Amino acid sequence: MYFVYVLRSEVDGRLYKGLTQDIENRLREHNSGKMKSTKGYIPWVLVYQEKIETRVEARKREKYLKSGVGREFLKKYLNT
Repeated sequence: MYFVYVLRSEVDGRLYKGLTQDIENRLREHNSGKMKSTKGYIPWVLVYQEKIETRVEARKREKYLKSGVGREFLKKYLNT
């Protein structure tokens, strides 16, 4: 089981999209400063998640959320 997730930085509101098998641990990693790409924007809050069966499908969904159409979807979903 995989999770595709979206985090929002409480510093500037930027979104980060990713995938993991352990969403709680991954959020802790982002907020502890272990992740170079998110370190400067701590704290992060989980704002969206989807449970997906396979890594291949999770990766496809993550790529979608990072695309222009996916960003528009998130904008409407998150009302930002």
